[in-house]
Amino acid sequence: KSFLNHTAYLSCSFPNSQKTDIKDLRVFWQKDAIEVVHEVYYGQEKHDNLSPKYINRTKMDMDKWTLQLLNAGIVDEGEYTCIIQHRDKGSLKVIHTSECRLHIIANYSQPEIAWLHTGELKPNEYLNLSCSSSGGYPKPEHMIWLVTSANKTERFMYSGDVSQDVATKLYNVTSRLYIKVPTHTPTNISCLLHVGEHPWSLVSVPLTI
Repeated sequence: KSFLNHTAYLSCSFPNSQKTDIKDLRVFWQKDAIEVVHEVYYGQEKHDNLSPKYINRTKMDMDKWTLQLLNAGIVDEGEYTCIIQHRDKGSLKVIHTSECRLHIIANYSQPEIAWLHTGELKPNEYLNLSCSSSGGYPKPEHMIWLVTSANKTERFMYSGDVSQDVATKLYNVTSRLYIKVPTHTPTNISCLLHVGEHPWSLVSVPLTI
């Protein structure tokens, strides 16, 4: 995983137990088995075969056998394969391959609750609220509303309205809550956003009624 516009680190997982000299190896990375991302040919970086979008965006740490992908974007998500070949009697022989999948993360803004009605709240009327968060990636799973009064907490789950920016590929999400106005005790209302497989969630500032 890598944060958007940060450097992603992709490991070759090569133990090099034979202590092979880098000058006897060809190391190259491919994305989705199509594009050449980086190539080190007998100790020298080679740019002839690189996909244009990776030129000047990669560095190889040959001590840690790790590729650095600079300014990682959402378009860089995918499967990366590291292939290492050894020069043996004039021919190249594959001695190691490994794969890793790159996932990009962009932090959503803190969810924010907004009123969708005007005027004074009265008993038996309905509370109309929205909760919004923007600029995140990957796609959000769902939003949960927590309505807490006295010793009781109710949970309302909605998928929310999700939109994706065409240019940036980042997501915005909005959810609505429509419940009767609480009448007996002070009530706190919060909104939680769950994203992807992450165990954590983003929480709004509570609204007190």
